[in-house]
Parts: sequence; C-alpha cells; structure tokens
Amino acid sequence: MSGADRIDVVKTGKLYIGGASPRSESGRTFTIEDAKGRVYARMAQASRKDTRDAIEAARAKGLPKWSGSTAYLRGQVLYRFAEMIESRSEDLAGDLQRTGSTAAAARKEVAASVDRMVSLAGWCDKLDQLLGCRNPVTGPYHNHTVPQARGVIGVVTPAQPRLLGLISMVGLTLVPGNAVVAIVPREAALQAITLGEMLAVSDMPAGAVNLLTGDVDELLEHLGAHGDVRAVLGAGLSKGQRADLRRAAADSVLRPVHCVKFAGDDWVKDAVVSSPWMLDLVVDHKTIWHPAST
Repeated sequence: MSGADRIDVVKTGKLYIGGASPRSESGRTFTIEDAKGRVYARMAQASRKDTRDAIEAARAKGLPKWSGSTAYLRGQVLYRFAEMIESRSEDLAGDLQRTGSTAAAARKEVAASVDRMVSLAGWCDKLDQLLGCRNPVTGPYHNHTVPQARGVIGVVTPAQPRLLGLISMVGLTLVPGNAVVAIVPREAALQAITLGEMLAVSDMPAGAVNLLTGDVDELLEHLGAHGDVRAVLGAGLSKGQRADLRRAAADSVLRPVHCVKFAGDDWVKDAVVSSPWMLDLVVDHKTIWHPAST
C-alpha cells in the first residue's frame, strides 16, 4: 500500500487500574484531536463503576505494599520514575505539541516534570524531621508527633499544565505512602496513558497509582463520597466543582477536601507545589506517648 493510501493507526488509550489497563466497563470513549483537528487518539471514558474498581484496587493491592515500604525505598522508586519520564521525554513533548503546545513550551514542561519528581523523591525520608516534632509535656513522658500516610487519596488533576500538573499532584500524594486514585480531565488524557504505560513497567506496586480519564464533573461525587477515600486533593476546579466535591465528602470528618489554586508559573516553583506544607495536606499525624525515666 502506498503512503498516500495508508490509513493512520489511531492511538487507543485505556484506564490504568490495579496495575492493569482495562477499557471502561461502560464501553464509552472520547477522541483527542491534534492541533489540525485530526483524530489522534481514542480514550476510555471512566464511569462510576471504574471509579469504585480503582478505589478498591488502591485499598486492597496498592496501599499495603506502598505504605508498607520504607521511606528510603519509596524515594528510590520515585527517583527511578523520574528517570523513566526523562527517557520518554520526546514522546511526552510530542504529545504536548500535538495538542497545542509550542515545541519550546513542551520541552520546558517535560523538563520541569522530571525535576519535580526528583524533588519529591527527596522528601520521602525527610518528612518525619520536617513535619514531626517532640512536644513538651508535664510529667515523666516523651511525647512525639509523627506524620503518616492517610490511606487512599482521591486526586483531581488540572487541565493545565497537562503533564506537570498530573506529575505534581500524583507524585506529592505518593511521597508519604498513600495510594492514589486520580481523575484526569480529557485535556490531559494523552499524558495519563503515557504515565500508565511507564507505571506498568516500573517498580511502583500495582494499585498504588490508578488513573481515570474522562469527565471530571461525572466522577467527582463518586470519588468524594466513597468511604475508603481518606482525603481528596484537587486542582483546576471551578467554584461549583469545589462545592460539589465538598458536599460529597461532607458525611465524614475523615475525608477533608483540599482544593489548591495554583496558576501559571506557580506550577514550576518547587517552593510552592512540592513544599512540606503541600505534603502536609496528604498526611495524618499520630502522637505517641512513652514513659521516660525519672
């Protein structure tokens, strides 16, 4: 067949749940078009059941292995993931360009994503020193407060920046040992499937990261109201979406909702996005009393 008669193979994107890449149980898809309006990919559109399946996989498979890993090992795994992102930098930059970014902006975003993951990897074994403390108490006791993973965290990633926003939101949630169920808007779906391809062959335990592409409005309530979700971290949400999410999570004090409002250059600043105060949003704090000798 001549080049002129050849039909392009359209990229097919699936969800990433429990270490596997299933199609949506609903059978629904949506298309991604390139800058010239041509269909470049068809993506799975996640449903309510897909959301539930992802949360169950995170709770049963991902959380025990990831939270049970040492902080040192988690740092190694995230650093290795940064290496994998850099090794796929041309693919990632190409997808960003196909959907509207300039070549320079795409390269800059990919480089910032690699640097962000390296930065987050470095926090894994330092959280106790930064977010923990020794509390002064009356009596012969030692009293310490230490941070620990909350459990399954729901994440809503922003439409812009597509790759850096996704890497930042998922990465900082992983640092303390949480498992992640991320809703990724249509605009960033291409980046999500590439991320899933890398996760599938990485050292990340199956179920530690779960990626659902589709309509944010449709999935917000199901994510926020699920009893196994211990907190929700969102970015790029409208006022109405923030209200809907908080309403869905309101029946439990164990499900705080944190909606960040980063804009523009905020996303490239480590001091803003990957600071200890951002990491504090995805940890719980445990206070330990221990008798002291008199």
